[in-house]
Formats: sequence, C-alpha cells, structure tokens
Amino acid sequence: MSLKRKIALNLSIAFSLLFGIVMAVIYMSFNDFRKEEFKERFRQRLDFTSHFIAKSKDFEEEAPVFFNENSDNILLNETILIFNSEKELIYSTIKDRNVTWDSALLKELDEKKIVYSEKTVPEVYAALKTINGENYYILTSALDTNGNSKLAYLKYLLITAYVMSTLLIGFFSYYFMGQFLKPLEDLNQEISEVTAHKLTTQIPVRDSNDEINVLAQSFNTMITRLDDVFQSQKDFTASASHEIRTPITRMAFQLENLIKLEQHSPETLSSLKQIQKDVYQLSDLTNSLLLLTKFDKENIQSIYEEVRIDEVIFESFEAVEKSYPKLKMDFLISEDTAENGLLTIKGVQSLLDIVFINLFKNAAVYSDDTEVDVLITETDENLVVDVVSHGDTIPKGERAKLFEAFTRGNNSQNISGSGLGLRIVKRILEYHGAKIIYTSPADLLNKFSVVFNK
Repeated sequence: MSLKRKIALNLSIAFSLLFGIVMAVIYMSFNDFRKEEFKERFRQRLDFTSHFIAKSKDFEEEAPVFFNENSDNILLNETILIFNSEKELIYSTIKDRNVTWDSALLKELDEKKIVYSEKTVPEVYAALKTINGENYYILTSALDTNGNSKLAYLKYLLITAYVMSTLLIGFFSYYFMGQFLKPLEDLNQEISEVTAHKLTTQIPVRDSNDEINVLAQSFNTMITRLDDVFQSQKDFTASASHEIRTPITRMAFQLENLIKLEQHSPETLSSLKQIQKDVYQLSDLTNSLLLLTKFDKENIQSIYEEVRIDEVIFESFEAVEKSYPKLKMDFLISEDTAENGLLTIKGVQSLLDIVFINLFKNAAVYSDDTEVDVLITETDENLVVDVVSHGDTIPKGERAKLFEAFTRGNNSQNISGSGLGLRIVKRILEYHGAKIIYTSPADLLNKFSVVFNK
C-alpha cells in the first residue's frame, strides 16, 4: 500500500472514530433529555390532576367532564387511576374494560410518596398526595410515543450522516493527501530517472523550506559526491586498463617470438608457454574490464543488435582454441527447440563473446578429457545454452559464492586464475537480462546453463 493510501486510510479511520463518538454522545444526550422531558410532563400532569382534585366540590361527578375538556393536555395512551385513602379506586380513565393495578405499587407509595418507573411499558409515575386533609393515590401511566419517534428519527439521521461523512472524509482525505504528497511523488519520479550516466542531473529545488525541499537539496549533494566517486573509479579503471594493454601486448608478442626459437630446454619451453598463458589471461581480463567500464544496465540497451548465439559460441571457441588446441567441442541443438527458433537474441556480441570465452576456458582448464559439450534449446519463452564439461565438481557449500569476485573453488587448486571470470560473466548476463546457473547433474560433471529471456 502506498504512503498516500496509508495516510488517507489512517486519517479516515481517526475522523470516523471521532465522529462516531460524537454521534453516540449526541444520541445518548438526546435520549437522556427525552427521558427527563417526559418525566417532567408526567410530574406536571400529576400536579394538574392534584390541583383539580383540590378545587373540585364533587370530584367523581366533575372528573369526566374536566378530563374531556382538557384532553389536549393528556399524554399519549395516558391512563390515570385515582384511589382514596382506603386504596379504593374512585376514578379511572379506562373505559370498556376491566381496570387492574399493582397493589404493591400502592404500598410502595406509603413509604416513598413518589414512584417513577421508566423501565416498564408503559412508563409509570405515581404519587401519594394529601389534598384537603384526604390522602389520594394518583397513578399515571403513558407511552412516550412522540419522544421515541423523535429519537428514532435522530438515530436515522445520525447513522446517515455518519455513513455519508465517512465516505466524504475518505474521499477528501485521499484527494488532499494526493495534493500534499504530490511534491514527494514528483521528487520520486525525478530521482528514479537518475542513472549512472545522469549523476550530474540535479533535482529541481522549490522556493520553500519544507521537508521535501530539504530532502531534494540533500539528494543533490549526495549525487554530486557519488558522481565524483563514480567518475574517479571509472576513469581509473579505463585508464589503467588502457595503459596496461600496451605492455601486455608487447610481452605477448615477445613471448611468441621467444617460444619460436629452438635452443630452449624442455623445462624452459614449458615455463615460457605457461607464462604466455598467464599473459593471455591477463590480456583478456584487461579487455573485459575495459569493456565493462563503457556500459551499464541503463544505456546498454541502446546499442543492442540481433546476435546469433551459435555464431557467438563458434567464434568464442575458436578464440580459446588458439591457447588450448587440445580442447574439443561437441555442439548440438536440442530436439525440443521450436521449429521457428532462429537462435537469435538481442545483445552486444563483444560482451557475449567474453561470456562464452570464460566458460570455454574454464572447461579447458578444469576438464579431465579436454572436451566441452554445448547444447542449445530455444522455446517460445527463452533460449538456453548448456555448457557441460567433465572434471572435479564444485562442492555444494561453495556454489552460493561461485559468481562472487575473487572466489575460487577447491577444484581450482594449483591452477592459476584471478577469480573474476565468472563474476564478469554474471555481470554481463545481468546487463542482457539473462542469468547463469551452475549444476552438477552427475559425478565429475559440471554444467553451466545460460538462460536468455525473449
């Protein structure tokens, strides 16, 4: 999940929780207000009834007329029961059905004088009043239909407002976070375009003192330093490789002439040939380093061309065969190769030559029978070149570091080498979007598989 979405999501959740708490407080406050308001109406109705009883000359005769005339003031579904001091029912608003009441409530009134129950349905408000020297038990019950409908409507409004506000908060959070983080996204886009050949490109610095501007300034300082180090390293490698080539070429030429002389003893001739091999190896290493300084992953694709992999293999073998004339190659194209296979890939032939020259040299140096088998398999997805030779295999514990610089296995003891060959091979293949895999299918069998993606 992107930073923009994380911030927008967290902000939406925080506001939604806060808004939900506010909504709940509003709902509970209104519910408490409704209860208190309804209770106050109960009390006023009871006082109204008590006042009527006090002024009435004949309560039982005047009560029906009085309550009918004041019907606008009654509560919804209101029931009024009035008992005398003997707890005998003297008036009831209930018509056409039997009147029942809770005797325990009357006894409770003797102790508490006023009883209010909001948990019953309907709610009950009762009081013991002394009017004109007489005790009257007045029981009033009613449903707060109006208050409950208002509470239900408020609940609906709050839920609707919560859902709508949550959606709006989520939308505006994502939108405003996008606006706030746009400078950071622009900075990320500009940084992603910086490559090894564009280290001199400076990130635009805006006229502000925010953290993004400080980050851009720090990045510009960093790439300036990196460019200095990179150019120094590249110039040194190129200059050193170029300067070393001249004396190496001169040494190789002189050794060839020296070996052609016939007055050397067998021991001297063997030493001269070994020195010649070392010089050739140093020359190849220098050429590889010089080539690698010219390319990187970003700009190498601009010089890609169609390369026939079989031609690369034969040319590389001929180059190695000059130094190792006893080396033989068995070249095959797999039967699994697609009928429309052209054995071509996109790449730089000079670099691919280095890949297979190194693999063939390894086969020549470490092979027991000086023979290398090459098998090409091309499918619709990839092209695989297997280079197989017979000899001591690399222990499993050393295979993980096989393609690291200056790494040499136990099977290379007493054999000269720099430990850079396979590292250079891997790097060149990475430039081509390819990979190399080492396996040992059987005892004394080494297999390097070069896999090119189409």
